[in-house]
Amino acid sequence: MSERILIGVAWPYANGPLHLGHIAGAYLPADIFARYHRLKGNEVLMVSGSDQHGTPITLRAEQEGKSPQEVVSRYHQQFLSCWQKLGISFDLFTTTGTPNHAKVTHDIFLTLLDKGYIYKDTVPQAYCANCQRFLPDRYLEGTCPHCGFPNARADQCDECGRTLSPTELIELHCRLCSATPRFEVSEHFFLRLSAFEDRLKAWVKEQRHWRQNVRNFTLGFLAEGLKDRAITRDIEWGITVPQSGFERKRIYVWFEAVIGYLSASKEWAKLQGDDQAWQPFWQGDAKSYYFVGKDNIFFHTIVWPAMLMGYEKVDIPYDVPANEFLTIEGRRLSTSRNWAVWLPDYLERYHPDPLRYFLSINMPETADADFSWREFVRRNNDELVATYGNLVHRILTFTNRNFDGVIPAPGELDGQSRALLGKAEAALDSVDRLLYGCRFREAIRTAMSLAQEANRYLDYQAPWKMIKVDRQASAKSVYVTLSVLSALKTVLYPFLPFSSQKLHNLLGFDGKVEAGGWQFQRLSPGQKLPVPQPLFTKLDEKIADEETSRLGLVSSL
Repeated sequence: MSERILIGVAWPYANGPLHLGHIAGAYLPADIFARYHRLKGNEVLMVSGSDQHGTPITLRAEQEGKSPQEVVSRYHQQFLSCWQKLGISFDLFTTTGTPNHAKVTHDIFLTLLDKGYIYKDTVPQAYCANCQRFLPDRYLEGTCPHCGFPNARADQCDECGRTLSPTELIELHCRLCSATPRFEVSEHFFLRLSAFEDRLKAWVKEQRHWRQNVRNFTLGFLAEGLKDRAITRDIEWGITVPQSGFERKRIYVWFEAVIGYLSASKEWAKLQGDDQAWQPFWQGDAKSYYFVGKDNIFFHTIVWPAMLMGYEKVDIPYDVPANEFLTIEGRRLSTSRNWAVWLPDYLERYHPDPLRYFLSINMPETADADFSWREFVRRNNDELVATYGNLVHRILTFTNRNFDGVIPAPGELDGQSRALLGKAEAALDSVDRLLYGCRFREAIRTAMSLAQEANRYLDYQAPWKMIKVDRQASAKSVYVTLSVLSALKTVLYPFLPFSSQKLHNLLGFDGKVEAGGWQFQRLSPGQKLPVPQPLFTKLDEKIADEETSRLGLVSSL
């Protein structure tokens, strides 16, 4: 029986290019999960979009002397191009700037206000006399009182991940002019988070299927006690506040961005020509998964569930399989110092599947992981090219030369051949189970171990030798190896969609890989195969040094 799967993916700020930390943290695991469930025949809705209202956008706009909308439009189009080239298969990637998003945000705001979960109060607001304006949190920096990080933002510390308020920071200063701001009283709306503390604790404790690091992180926050949080701010870029007297204020981005999952689902439904098509994914027996980085756990396991508990009209999250961070060459990723590998830069020079492979087999699921160019080149050459790609190319080339490019009839199978086909079936079952549980790194390693088994089988059977003395025995091992390739193109499709589609066609299948479903698609003797082509390209080892030397240089992106 098919399932309905809602996949919400973190909304990137449209203030700069995507980097590998974004991809490893949220977008690649979400896409793997979506492709797997589509192969299984499940109904999938994967949504996200550009977050265009965060203060990082207004900061970038002021730096460039452009309007926030100009900045958003440029990077949103770049995001769309990157998703297409990398194979990130969103059902809808929209923006928080649509009238639909504003309407849904207003509905949730007013519903929570009516129920008493939103209330008005005054709060000291940082005011920069030099800049002559109130400063949003992202315009403020200081030293984190918890870990001592000197460049903590006023909303969250990037070093320790704790949420903060401007009054907590040591040596607070304006990011634009470095002046010390003064605090003036300003009236704002607050979300009564404290009202949901007990319900959230009980709910989180029941989520035994969550990753342990996500569950522990969330319970740790709850143990400290939840504080009500301001959900409006003094700025004129963002979603309006649907209350008189607040015309010059806007709804805080942390409150409205998570609503984007629901508004995007409703927008997708309208695009399908059925305004109610979103409902089965939000009401009933659907499971909702939210793919984010660990710095976003708080907003998806505490804030968003609390908002939905108060709203009551849709389901709360089923799982939040958040990833840890990706470091670059052993150092913490830093966009300000250009210590990052930018996705548009990568896609300009290299194929997408090697990157998808590296980030999958090295995914930071339970601990930080590292990207190094030397290791990237090694894995491409030793694993994709020499192990998997070589297996594919040598058996297809042998079939083309010795069996006229036609899949031969296997005849009676020996024990080793039956055992290998059994391992292919077992790999499908094992990878199925691992992907269902969001264990992506172990899943791709299991799939690659099948390729290694097939290589050992082929080396032992040696059809290139056997054909000289026993053509039927050679045909048997060719058929069995090609059959294992059929299993591999399925189990590896969620990770390597481009090469899996190519292999699907090289094995003589028409149409898309997805059409075959999650099953061992058997080969038909007599099936004609096209002329073989390599699946992957070997990389020059000099690339590692060349690319590493680019890190930290001024980016042209």
